[in-house]
Amino acid sequence: MLTKISDLQLFVSIVDSGSISAAARLLNATPSAVSRRLAALEQRLGIRLITRTSRHFEPTEEGHLYYRRGIGILKEIEETEAVITFSGKAPRGLIKVGAPMGFGRRMVAPAVARFIEAYPDMNVHLMLSDAGWDVLSDSLDIAIRVGLPQDGSLIARKLFSQRRIVCASPEYLAKFGTPRAPEDLAQQNCIRLIRGDKLLDNWQFSCNGRPQSVRTSGNLTSTSSEVIAQWAIAGKGIALLALWDIQEYLAAGRLKECLSDYWCDIIELYAIFVHRQYLPLRIRVFMDFIVKEFSPLSMPCGGLQVASPQVLCESLVDTPA
Repeated sequence: MLTKISDLQLFVSIVDSGSISAAARLLNATPSAVSRRLAALEQRLGIRLITRTSRHFEPTEEGHLYYRRGIGILKEIEETEAVITFSGKAPRGLIKVGAPMGFGRRMVAPAVARFIEAYPDMNVHLMLSDAGWDVLSDSLDIAIRVGLPQDGSLIARKLFSQRRIVCASPEYLAKFGTPRAPEDLAQQNCIRLIRGDKLLDNWQFSCNGRPQSVRTSGNLTSTSSEVIAQWAIAGKGIALLALWDIQEYLAAGRLKECLSDYWCDIIELYAIFVHRQYLPLRIRVFMDFIVKEFSPLSMPCGGLQVASPQVLCESLVDTPA
């Protein structure tokens, strides 16, 4: 039985890592050792689990089934262990976290470093991308992302919220003029963000409580808010960005806020994780740590948000019943 569980853990690690060499690094083993264990597993089951060539790595149909069932079994084991090891013990083990590129590099990575100092028995695998993380399909423990998920099996804990602001470099504004009202953006080169397959060109404002929507245009778009900020600094156009992305550039005078009399929309950052009856201690402790780390950044609105009314998670620090 122990061998079968070990084989499940090995196979899940291989699929999650995307290659045998990456799994070997994660497991602190050699690629040849991982490859031999995979071959022995396939021989024991009598089926091929992964199609692998020099250029291709893909689970077979049976491999996908083994992976999905394996994840469920390993989570059941993990949750059972969480029940009996919660009280009075330090967290240990691996936690996989996905975060946006720019925010993850500037804010999440330093927080993770402080977390490891506080909990040296923990391992954190931090992945950064502006494509948007899905805690289920990306096999994450926690996905840090903007906005609430639609899946009712997920729980979202708000990290903080901040407003977005319109900004540009002093050089751009000196050359093309500073917009005085949102409708003036129609004459400006606006740098727009792409999320998934959607171009975010409809910018929202509020003045004296009245909402106003402006359709923007421009010759630069990107999936990366960090790239958009750099383009704005270089004088390529006007951008709409979250305050956390550009605060240092505003303080240094490399960017200037425009339309400060008009309140832009609020952007909220959440930590998403799968609802479980017993949340593992490592996830509980990490969640509480990052919420405490980021709470000073928030505007005066926050708390725990739930993706579905049927899911309730009032506190992450309660001992499992």
